[in-house]
Amino acid sequence: MAEIIDGKKIAREIRGEIRAETARLRDQTGAVPGLAVILAGDDPASGVYVRMKEKACREAGFASFTHRLEDETDEAELLSLIDRLNGDPEVDGILVQLPLPARFNERKVIEAVSPLKDVDGFHPLNLGRLLRGEEGFLPCTPLGIVELLRRSGYPPDGKHVVVVGRSTIVGKPLALMLARKAEGANATVTLCHTGTADLGAVTRRAEILIVAAGRPNTITAPMVGEGTVVIDVGVNVVGQTAEGKRILAGDVDFPAVAEKAAAITPVPGGVGPMTIAMLLRNTLSAFRRRVNFPA
Repeated sequence: MAEIIDGKKIAREIRGEIRAETARLRDQTGAVPGLAVILAGDDPASGVYVRMKEKACREAGFASFTHRLEDETDEAELLSLIDRLNGDPEVDGILVQLPLPARFNERKVIEAVSPLKDVDGFHPLNLGRLLRGEEGFLPCTPLGIVELLRRSGYPPDGKHVVVVGRSTIVGKPLALMLARKAEGANATVTLCHTGTADLGAVTRRAEILIVAAGRPNTITAPMVGEGTVVIDVGVNVVGQTAEGKRILAGDVDFPAVAEKAAAITPVPGGVGPMTIAMLLRNTLSAFRRRVNFPA
């Protein structure tokens, strides 16, 4: 039976480190990191995520600024708000909660955030820096996966890593990060997706398999080799309890795959907590730049 990689525990450790560093910098500078979160629309899941981020900020000692937009808010007003936050010296990071309602041009909104405050790592300039191997904010979920592998004792250095999923939020940036010539990377990476012919033939060759396909049971036991490390990024609502609580599942058939894998992340409690921890880390890095206290 596979070892369960406890993302909650590792994220708690990282958030504790961030809280201690924030307190030290506050004592030296009299200031704290500030994160602004923008929530447009009434998507229930987005509301939950924003509240989780607010709580994480408070626990870390950050200043948290949440902007909940009214239903009638148009794109020009949203872009104006982002422009004000770009110029606000107390705001180190800006996060626009996705997905946005259909009336907004998501690409235009993401590009309006200053690359220096793009703690989500979604701005084209930061993604371009990743491609070129230059310093910039890295997307939080891929960064969390890399840190999760490192801290759980499964570094990807020299390994064959298969990434299933080609989104610009997880799959593509993660493949680039893992292929970098750097400690905690240096992997041979295969990037595939649900349209890959004979996907199982590819995934069975993985030493580390990372699945971000956005579809339940994309990966079943016959598609996984013995002793593989499996990272399940998917969060899919597959039902609800009698009390109305959502039932979540990943992209991997967890019970069956856990019988073959060396280690596996659960859903929930695996990658998700790491994403928020990396958001805090990116915001702390932006704050360090503001107060001129490099790491």
